[in-house]
Amino acid sequence: MKLILTQTVAGLGEPGDVVEVKDGYGRNFLVPQRLATIWTKGGEKQVEQIRRARTSREARDLDHANEIKATLESGKVRLVARAGEAGRLFGAVTVGDIVIAISALGVDVDKRRIEIATPIKTTGSHTVTVKVHSLVTAKVELQVVASK
Repeated sequence: MKLILTQTVAGLGEPGDVVEVKDGYGRNFLVPQRLATIWTKGGEKQVEQIRRARTSREARDLDHANEIKATLESGKVRLVARAGEAGRLFGAVTVGDIVIAISALGVDVDKRRIEIATPIKTTGSHTVTVKVHSLVTAKVELQVVASK
């Protein structure tokens, strides 16, 4: 099945890409979730519009993404979590917790753009990767402290 992506799909492509997927994946997931539309000859015009909009947006956003990267990497993000006496957390730090902590710096980040290498289950300093743009990735220093 040939589809035109309308949103970014991990492992598949960016908006405006024409992809070939299995019928069930396209019909049961991508199209109902409005992540893609069915490819037609008339859809080629739509693809060109999406690509032009994406390239102009990326050029404008690249400078902004570098500014966000500088902000994220310059500030330390402090996260308060419940922990036992040995510094072991009750549970783990979630991506949602990290988004809330990063918003204290004045930067809004989508939780799908945050990557955690290993689950954070202890207090202390941890490094988290934030994909700000397709070409810009920021390493954020996360300081996890125990609540009192």
